[in-house]
Amino acid sequence: MMADRCVIISGGEEEPIGDVGGAFVIGCDKGCLYAEKQGVTPDLCVGDFDSYGGPLPEGVETVRLPAEKDDTDTAFAVKYALERNFKRITVRCAFGGRLDHTLANLETLVYAAEAGAVAEATGRGEYAAAIGPGAGEFTIPRREGYSLSVFAGCGEARGVTIRGTKYELEGGTLTGSFPLGASNEWAAEEAAVSVADGTLLIITSKKTEE
Repeated sequence: MMADRCVIISGGEEEPIGDVGGAFVIGCDKGCLYAEKQGVTPDLCVGDFDSYGGPLPEGVETVRLPAEKDDTDTAFAVKYALERNFKRITVRCAFGGRLDHTLANLETLVYAAEAGAVAEATGRGEYAAAIGPGAGEFTIPRREGYSLSVFAGCGEARGVTIRGTKYELEGGTLTGSFPLGASNEWAAEEAAVSVADGTLLIITSKKTEE
């Protein structure tokens, strides 16, 4: 039976990959090393392998990408997952490296949401998700010591509803030019977010200790 979700191990700062639970697993460049160290065997390895030149898992299909290309390794993996109709995509080890790579990974989540998937990413204790109208009411469990921010993924996001938070919104509009949804807080055990038109980027970020 085909897996219903895809886990992509990116090449940011290493973190616990956790239980992949029967998901289709893609290792991206250095992410292949992280998988090996944590006893996870990918179903596919992809990358130009500029950040990891060691041995790859035996018997695992490998797609070697050119160094000069439009897609990042992680973006290629996400497109691969979308082409195979995975509707839930999770990127591990997505953050903690270069700032431009972090932004590229966030934009890749939005790309996946625009294609109809729910895409999530984790790294360094941070969490991000991108959703579109097809996600319905997306819930985010309360995380003590973290803020909850909701941004327009691209252009305008209309019909935005945010519930279970200190600052709620009902059918509002968020734009990519003003961070109205930054640094909210939970008022319940979970927050619920939805959008009628456009995409949203949801981020939980650890607060700085004062």
